[in-house]
Amino acid sequence: MNFHDSSTDVKKKVVQVTKPTKEEAEDAVRTLLRWAGDDPTREGLIDTPQRVVKAYGEWFAGYSVDPETLLRKTFEDVNGYSEMVTLKDVRFESYCEHHLAPIIGKAHVSYIPNGKVLGISKIARLVDVFAKRLQAQEKMTIQISSTMQNELEPLGVAVLIEGEHHCMCTRGVHKTNSVMTTSSFTGVFKTDRQVRKEFFKMLRKKS
Repeated sequence: MNFHDSSTDVKKKVVQVTKPTKEEAEDAVRTLLRWAGDDPTREGLIDTPQRVVKAYGEWFAGYSVDPETLLRKTFEDVNGYSEMVTLKDVRFESYCEHHLAPIIGKAHVSYIPNGKVLGISKIARLVDVFAKRLQAQEKMTIQISSTMQNELEPLGVAVLIEGEHHCMCTRGVHKTNSVMTTSSFTGVFKTDRQVRKEFFKMLRKKS
């Protein structure tokens, strides 16, 4: 059994999905190859179904990870640190749920601790957990912020995502170099304009 988060609210009930077998998945790839007009039995494509299924296992590995469990381990022995913690330029690779086309971008995540501090790699891994699923960027942005807010209970969370959507770069309107920006704020980032201003100031600073 596997699960699919059908809502922007990760606390809501997930829909249970029965995964097909590896052989069924490979047959589906052969069907698509034939639909595209090629012969899946020719030399160059004979191993493609196996490779595609293996690649899907990597691209969508986020379905097998519980984001809430990921954030359970925190640190409290940090001398009462309670200032803004910001991780910028977290590169991610995702796939749009409408066309299965890549979404390549960067996530910027910030929070203000309220007694619990998260290991820096956990923030990057949390981005990957949600990126490695079929996604809408708007939904992914809220999933990251709400998970951090629910599990860490910080004073606030800020998430800003910049993504290039290949569903409009390589098909449809064919607009390259177009970047979509989404944001989600909780706690003081949402209620205090000065705190939010400090977050954007952090993003403008050169590393």
